[in-house]
Formats: sequence, structure tokens, C-alpha cells
Amino acid sequence: MTAAPTAATVPPVTGEPTPSGRDRRPRLADRLSGGASSRWFPYVLVFPLALILFGYVVQPMFATFAESVGVDGVANYTEFLSGEGVARSSLLTSLLISAASVLLCGIVGVAMAFLLKRFQFPGRRLIEAIILVPAALPPLIGAISFQLLYSETGILPRGLQQLFGTENPVLPFTGIAGVLVVHTFTMYPFFYLAASAALAGMDPSVEEAAYNLGAGRVRVWRTVLLPMLTPALVSASLLVFMTSLASYTAPLLFGVDRTMTMQIYINRTNGDLPMASAYASVLAVVSILFLLGMRWYEGRRSYRSQSKGVAAHRREITNPFGKWAALAASILATVVLLAPVGTIALVAFSADGSWTTEVIPSAYTWQNFVTIFSDPKAFQPILNSLQMSLLATVGCVVVGVLIAYAVRRLDFRGRALLDVAVMLAWALPGTVVAINLISAFSTGNAFSFGQVLIGTFWIMPLAYFVRFLPLVFRSSSATLAQIDPSLEEAARNLGASWWRAFGTVTLRLMLPGVAAGALLAFVNGVGEFVASVLIYTSQTAPISVEINNRMYSFEIGTAAAYGMLQVVLIFVVMVISGRLQNGRSASREAARWSA
Repeated sequence: MTAAPTAATVPPVTGEPTPSGRDRRPRLADRLSGGASSRWFPYVLVFPLALILFGYVVQPMFATFAESVGVDGVANYTEFLSGEGVARSSLLTSLLISAASVLLCGIVGVAMAFLLKRFQFPGRRLIEAIILVPAALPPLIGAISFQLLYSETGILPRGLQQLFGTENPVLPFTGIAGVLVVHTFTMYPFFYLAASAALAGMDPSVEEAAYNLGAGRVRVWRTVLLPMLTPALVSASLLVFMTSLASYTAPLLFGVDRTMTMQIYINRTNGDLPMASAYASVLAVVSILFLLGMRWYEGRRSYRSQSKGVAAHRREITNPFGKWAALAASILATVVLLAPVGTIALVAFSADGSWTTEVIPSAYTWQNFVTIFSDPKAFQPILNSLQMSLLATVGCVVVGVLIAYAVRRLDFRGRALLDVAVMLAWALPGTVVAINLISAFSTGNAFSFGQVLIGTFWIMPLAYFVRFLPLVFRSSSATLAQIDPSLEEAARNLGASWWRAFGTVTLRLMLPGVAAGALLAFVNGVGEFVASVLIYTSQTAPISVEINNRMYSFEIGTAAAYGMLQVVLIFVVMVISGRLQNGRSASREAARWSA
């Protein structure tokens, strides 16, 4: 039998656990987190995070605006208001392209989601397996593949020219039409994913009730389906509009120079940094206003269903003609979806300089890949991309996880501002981020530790950090929202310091979401081109810039080989990320460990 505790054996209750072991001195980590329950602890944790966001997101924006008004500032901004001028034309063209991209991507994405989620037809599983292939293409590779396929010198127009014996290529895409085709193909997955998730969770009884009450298909779409899809459509519209507004590669390759991003690049390369800064400031304001406007519109009404939430069943297509038409459409869709990747793979094995006026390359070789991996100079862009993306990803994980924790779990004044600062980084186009960093770090300041960062290795991972921090933040925040705070509170009540409870309980449960966000940030860094092209040097050129340079040197085979390596890497990361999101084995293991 064990002796009953007496007053002499029971340790005094002091509000803090009595340390055990030989070393009873409070450790530094315990002293720092000892006040985790105090009102000052959130500010101690948040202050360095807010300083990072201010120093590398907000302060560079102010520096860009100061640069734009420093020399002929009134004239720079007056040009956007004048009836005629490149600035006004570029702004209107960018807005037109973005609005048209939203409309086209919405039509394609929602239609595909409705067909695949509501109907059963031959070839459906095949399309579902490859429907997200465009999301695996880096922006530059996606634009190049369409240029190789559908431009005046592309495979399809030349093939049709040879087939029909015409004098000129048949149905080539050029100018704004080419840009819209690229945007529609590469961005419709935003609408497809959002609409698919909404349709999967929609109760079919609501739609059936509307039909039973006599409503026609158009009215059901207008009064039932579209209102229920509004949050998904708003979210996808926001993504497509801002991505289109920030697009640089498609206008570059299809010769549309009167867009905001192209004018930023042109003025920057011509040495007119004040005018480039004016373009960047206007583009940033437009992006932020659209972001805030869409969030306001989404919050005007509640779109929640009050029904029981039974999943919809797919309807079988029984008409023989409909089945054959669906099968033909499935085959056509498969060809269209896989054609860009197939084109890059085909050209990657073509000999440089062998493809001139032929429909497809006439000579093939392994030498492109051999050169990339055997020549140190050719391999350096790959090494640069991996190093810079890895450094940026580490920074994104550390800062993004802590900001997500602060916004989700801590109560302090200014929490909304911290959330807005991260959202601000997500809203800025890549060209704007690059101009902001150029304006802020062309001279030394406190945030660069007195060093000039422009022209150095470090400006590149810093740009990637600013661009892709929101990816880790959003993924971590979404995962944290699903974790019960009582698990961490239980660890604290059992005597664990805040650091230990956060590291061994909360962070361990967050691992799948954090890892998925980190993989996305890494793979986007490897494929980043828009910001890189404005701030790289010959020693720090990443893969995307090397692809662009090789294309302009007519080394199309080597450029495609680099692109194929990017595509393979992204496919691998997507598979790993999908397993993390679906399996969540780390979460289950952590939950068992902390139970």
C-alpha cells in the first residue's frame, strides 16, 4: 500500500509546475514563455513578425511610391488620366484582359465541374484524372507550350496550312487572343476546383424542389445554383483576375506590350525607374482594391444551405448519340489537355537549330539533357533555383506558421492588420514585388543590415519569400482552424512551457498543412519568372530566366529540356502534396501521441 500524502509530502501550489531533476534553474525558453498567458505575450511574439512584414512588404511599397513621385511625379501619374497615352492604354488593356479571362475561365471551369460532378458518361474518369494538368505547368512553360502549338509558327497552324495547302498558317492565335487562350487554359482550374467543391457539398433536394415547384432550368440556375455557387465563384474570380492582371509571360510571348506588367519591364530595362514605379504603384492599388471589393461583395449575403446536405448522384447519359458525343468530347478534351505537356516533351528532345519551317522538329537527340547535367554552366540555373527556393521556403515556413498561429489563436490589438499585411503580400503581382524591392534595397537600410541587396544573390530568395509567404500562411491557417485548442491547453496545464506545447502538440498536428504549403511555395519558387526577370544577374539566373534566354537565342530544344525538368518536379511535388492532404497520416499519428 502507498502512504497517504501528508502536508509535509505535498508540494506547495505556486501556480507554476515545480521543476524536477538536478537543474532547477529556469531555462531561457521557459522565462520567455513563462508569461504566455499574460496580456503581453502576444505582442512579444507578434512584434518581430509585424516587423518582417513591414520591412519586406509594406515599406518597399512606400519606397516605390516615393520613387514614382520623386522625379516628374505629377507627369507620371497624369499620363494614366490622359485621353491618349501608353499608360492609360496599358491600364485599360490589362483590365480588359483580366475581365475577359475571368469570364472565359468561369465558363470553362464551371461547365467542366458541372459535367464531371453531375453526369456519368464514357471517358469521365480519364478527364478527371488529367483535368488539373494545366495547374502543373509553370507560367513560362505554359505560355511557351502554347506559343509552340498555336502561334503563327506553331505546330497546329502550320500543320493545317500544310494539310489544306494554304498560303498562310491556319487559325493562328496572336496578340490579345493568344493571351486569352493561354489564360483560359492555365487558369480555369481555379473555377473548376472551387465549383466542384461547392457542387459536391450541395444538397440536390433544393434543386429538385425548385423543379417540382415548376421552375425551368434557366430559373433554377439563376435563383438556386448560382447563388449557392457565389462564394466559390467570387473566390475563383479573385484568383483569376489578380493572376491575369499580374501576367507577364503570355503578353511577352504573344507580343502584347501595352499591358501594365510589360510597361513595368520596358521602363525598368530602359532605366526609367520612376515611371516603372508609377506603373507598379497603380497596379498594386488596382489589385488591392479588387481584392477588397470582392471580399466585400462575398460578405454581403449569407449563402449557406439550411438543408440536410445529401450528396448529389451523377446522372447516367442513356441516349446512344449522347454517349458517342460524350466519348468524342472526352477524347478531344484529353488531347487538348495533354498537348502542351506533350509539345514540351517532344521539343525537349529536338536538336537546337533543327526546327525552322517544318511542322515538327526534324532532328532529335539526348544531348540537351546531357549538356544540362554535365556542363557546370548549364547546370548552374538549376542549382540557383533549388537553393533560392529552399531558402525562401524555410523563411515562409517559420514566419507563415507563426503568423497563422498568432492570427488564429492569440488575442491582441492589431490582429486584423497582421492578417491584412499577409493578404497584401498575396495581392501584389510579381512585377510589383520586384520593383518594390528594387526601390527599397538599391541602397542600404535597417532591413538589409546596411547592405545593398540589388545585384546580390539574396534579393532573389527575398522576392520569393514575399511572393509565396501567403501560400504557407493560408495552408497553415486552414489546418490550425481544424485543431482543437484544448489539446495545447492540456499540455500547458500539465506543466509544459508554451514553446514545448506549441512544438510538440500544435505544430505536430499542423504538419500536413504546413508541409503542403511549403511544397507549394518551393515548387512555385522553382518556376518563378515574373519577379526574377527584373532582378536577376548573370550569376543568379534561375531556370525560368535561363529558359527565356535560351528561347531568344533560338536554342529551343535546350529551353524545352529545362522546362520538362520543371514539369517533372512539379508533378512529383503535386503527388506528394496530394498524399499529405488526403492521407493526413502525420495528423493521425500526432493525435494518437497527444491523446
